Amino acid sequence: MIIDFKNIVTISLVLFAIIDILGSIPIILDIRNKVGHIDEKFATIISGSIMIIFLFGGEFILRLIGIDLISFSLAGAIVIFIIGLEMTLNRNFFKEGKTSTPKGTIVMPIAFPMIAGAGTLTTLLSLRSQYNMLEILIGVLINLAIIYFVIKFLPNIERFFGTTGIDILRKVFGFVLLSISMKIFISNLAAIKF
Repeated sequence: MIIDFKNIVTISLVLFAIIDILGSIPIILDIRNKVGHIDEKFATIISGSIMIIFLFGGEFILRLIGIDLISFSLAGAIVIFIIGLEMTLNRNFFKEGKTSTPKGTIVMPIAFPMIAGAGTLTTLLSLRSQYNMLEILIGVLINLAIIYFVIKFLPNIERFFGTTGIDILRKVFGFVLLSISMKIFISNLAAIKF
């Protein structure tokens, strides 16, 4: 299995944009203020486990319910496109639920659905149609390392970037997502035998 460094960079950027850990800083700060502490190791391990299980077992789950990978990838590309629009235009197309976060369940709102949510899981399966598993796995691990350090050094990052800096990053990665979603959509559309 040949590993292409360029592919790993692309995968890592796509996942980074979808997970949007920098854009989630205000939400994570709010949760931390309510409960007092966030266990960054446990949050990273839980979200990583969800992503890796879905990366390897997601296709089997889809087959079980009668959905092929191309259809799922096309639907995933549309979801990624909408998330990219949200980030670029600063509009919410998806309804956000209210989160209650007692101390005992602090990891769950952060690990799932904030980090390893529907967008991330859809993206992982969509990426499988374009890249090999090892490249995707490396991209996931790179993002897990970023997630760990962002949560660990949350106050420092907030001071460094400021509100405007985080907003600019969201818009830039939103545009990256729009481009990647089009690439996934077109290549999977071409793979359909009419």
